[in-house]
Amino acid sequence: MNPLEISSDQFRRLADRVTQLTSDYLEHLDSTPIALPVTGEESRCAFDAPVPENGLGEAAFDDLANVLRFSRAPSPRFFGYVLGSGEPVAATADLLASVLNQNVTAWRSGPAAVTIEKTVVRWLAEAIGCAGFRGYLTGGGSAANLMGLAMAREVLAPANERGISAGAVVYASAEVHMSIPKSIALLGIGRDNLRLIPVDSSLRMNAAALDRQIANDKVSGKIPVAVIASAGTVNTGAIDPLKEIAEIAQRHGAWFHIDGAYGALAALAEREKFQGMELANSISLDPHKWLYQPLDCGCLLYRSSEAAQKAFSHSGDYTRALSADPIEGFAFFEESLELSRRFRALKLWLSLRYHGLAAFRQSIQKDLQHARRLAAAIKAEPKFELVAAGELSAVCFRYRGVPGMSEEELNRLNAAILQRTQKRGRVYISNASIGGKFCLRACIVNHRTKEADIDAVISEVLAAAIEVMPSGKR
Repeated sequence: MNPLEISSDQFRRLADRVTQLTSDYLEHLDSTPIALPVTGEESRCAFDAPVPENGLGEAAFDDLANVLRFSRAPSPRFFGYVLGSGEPVAATADLLASVLNQNVTAWRSGPAAVTIEKTVVRWLAEAIGCAGFRGYLTGGGSAANLMGLAMAREVLAPANERGISAGAVVYASAEVHMSIPKSIALLGIGRDNLRLIPVDSSLRMNAAALDRQIANDKVSGKIPVAVIASAGTVNTGAIDPLKEIAEIAQRHGAWFHIDGAYGALAALAEREKFQGMELANSISLDPHKWLYQPLDCGCLLYRSSEAAQKAFSHSGDYTRALSADPIEGFAFFEESLELSRRFRALKLWLSLRYHGLAAFRQSIQKDLQHARRLAAAIKAEPKFELVAAGELSAVCFRYRGVPGMSEEELNRLNAAILQRTQKRGRVYISNASIGGKFCLRACIVNHRTKEADIDAVISEVLAAAIEVMPSGKR
């Protein structure tokens, strides 16, 4: 027997051990501190060891308890980032996907995997009102944004053969996600050619300002390559006026890309908020956010396969399809940046089939209701200021402090309150900067959350404020 092989009985025993460990973990998740009291040095000592020359056998599994101990718990009170809560049915599919080890490059390399991924992509497109779009699953929204903009560049300012030409410009709001400037840099367009359009009082892109900026750039000989709208900004969940922006992009001949990594899947619950999404040329979304899937599971949808092939088709002879059959000859790598790809679709396929789309719709609706509940509680608490509560599930607020405190002092105070809240371990929130204000930010994309968990945000932040405020200023 090869030294790396194990018997089916051994595998069953190891899998049972992991299953028991994870089942016990989920059973006690509600009482597990979110941010455990461990230091960086403690984590280094726990895991930074030499690789063993001789295997430990089943004893290697003993340290999985430490992995849990040094991990941030996916608690019902985790509201720190736009991060889904890891739906357990989907997690079971990841084990099978790893055992099957399908390389989802083309139908011939993984018939079931490719067919299931194409099916799941169709389901996602239909669920958000974009029937007929094609696409593929990615590692996340950042990769999807990069590939969507690569398609835009190759359609409107071709660079694959001769390199990027001068004059290409991309437009997005001042609230754009960090992945967009990264993508612009990687594509050779240059961050200096990213126009950040002002936002209105609701932190949505100002469409009139966008129109003027594109018109001025065209007079100067610039090429409007892409307009990027947000279907849920990362800070506040603001949804740009998609339909109006789509009309502007079309009139100026620009590609219309929607960054929907955070919010687009909320169209399952509140479709009316996303009018105009169906007009996009490409859309990024993240099932590992608002479909609660385990990482990683992003998606890029696009209207034109020809545009995807123009951007990404460049194959060696060893990858040449030997079948003219439209199903058996299909290759994801002809429409994608990646060649080797894992079977991401299995968990989403199994999860959707097990629970049904209605269950996800209801869970998203509950998250939206939770956000409204939190915003109302903040408004009712005199010690808090509600800074922003967008159209989705992100709520930004801050502790008011005492009269006479400067903005700089308030920012320092709220930063200290955030750190103390996280260290207390019961509620995990993050931060956002809005109009120069350091804000506390709760984002609810968590299928485990209940009303009591939302109410805990108020009590925990108030308790943290008491702990960090000098006794004479509380």
